[in-house]
Amino acid sequence: MASAGIVNIRRDVDDKFYRYRMPLLLTKIEGKGNGIKTVVPNMADVARALSRPPTYPTKFFGCELGAQTSSDDKNERYIVNGAHDASRLRELLDVFIDKFVLCRSCKNPETDLIILKSGRNEDIVRDCKACGERTGVDMKHKLVTFILKNPPKNPKKSKKGAKGETNGNGGGVHASAPSVPGDENTGGSGGDSDDELTKKIKAEAAELTTETKLAAQDWSADTSPEAVKARVKALENQVGGLSLTPAGGLGDDEGSDDDVNSPYAQFGRWVEENKGDAGVSAVQIYQKAQEFGVEKKHKTVLVLVQALFTEEVAKEIDTYKALLAKMVTSEKHQKALLGGIERLVGLAHPELIPSVPKILMALYQIDVLEEDVVTQWGTHVSKKYVDKETSKKVRKASEPFLKWLEDADDDESE
Repeated sequence: MASAGIVNIRRDVDDKFYRYRMPLLLTKIEGKGNGIKTVVPNMADVARALSRPPTYPTKFFGCELGAQTSSDDKNERYIVNGAHDASRLRELLDVFIDKFVLCRSCKNPETDLIILKSGRNEDIVRDCKACGERTGVDMKHKLVTFILKNPPKNPKKSKKGAKGETNGNGGGVHASAPSVPGDENTGGSGGDSDDELTKKIKAEAAELTTETKLAAQDWSADTSPEAVKARVKALENQVGGLSLTPAGGLGDDEGSDDDVNSPYAQFGRWVEENKGDAGVSAVQIYQKAQEFGVEKKHKTVLVLVQALFTEEVAKEIDTYKALLAKMVTSEKHQKALLGGIERLVGLAHPELIPSVPKILMALYQIDVLEEDVVTQWGTHVSKKYVDKETSKKVRKASEPFLKWLEDADDDESE
């Protein structure tokens, strides 16, 4: 589970790399006696992550608890009468998500509520953007009457539809996690022949410490059709039948990376389990990424940063600089690297936020971050990887480094 107030939308999924995230529901008891009430201060943020109006889960709480509710959308204030424990409301939120958010077919939360009319009859269905199924809700539930009287806004078709940004309630389901269907690296040659790639690998392997060096043949791989077929078959058996393409991609279904058994999740768990006190070598990590066919994917960098680095990240960057140089190969990879740092310091280790300039400097000095990319990142708050407040804190902490870059440019100009 995610820490620091961010949890998986499906709390039964115990996978820190699960894409669909939401803020942890908070409560505040106000008043006394007959006037006591429970305020949900972050209901708007939770509802935005679920792509539902905040009045829906608020009213759902009232239906389940037999309590009156009040909603003030303008001031984002949502109240359930009576004193209710936060853990109880979180359990009810899980029930709401199961009944009115998750696709009944694939259990994906990327759905829209649609009201279908047939004569005098009205039905509410969940239109899934992942599998395309339309599954109904429990029309006997008391919340249904409220939804029919207060229908959801029609989903607006985004101009950036290819990025999966369809939403009619002010927020997408991808509120705290990276979007991966647009990953352009599908395991192709990338413009390098086998000989050129082998030369690059050998050169980078030479930069590693004595403890992490392996023979050059350990970096390279037999690319004959027979060898590729054998590796794919062995890997499929290892991960329970997961189908990988010989080119090293995820096949046509890029959306499958949300699964706890996806190559990304398995790679992240392997790194976490093997880093230990002795540490795992850069060569071993890269080989494992190759086994899962994700060594060229930008999301692999996002997962790697969260799984590999600890509170000693500034020192560890230098240890794994050859690995980072090998895997961070484009602007998209650099943005994923920065996203991983955001999650590392913003969620896993908030005490490291003051050290952000030092971390960015370490990455800049090993040439895996370009000045334009980090400057653009530092001046634009984003909710892609963490919540907005955490994003602001991380970027605010990065200001000394950005100022240093600016001053360095001025000195060069003079």
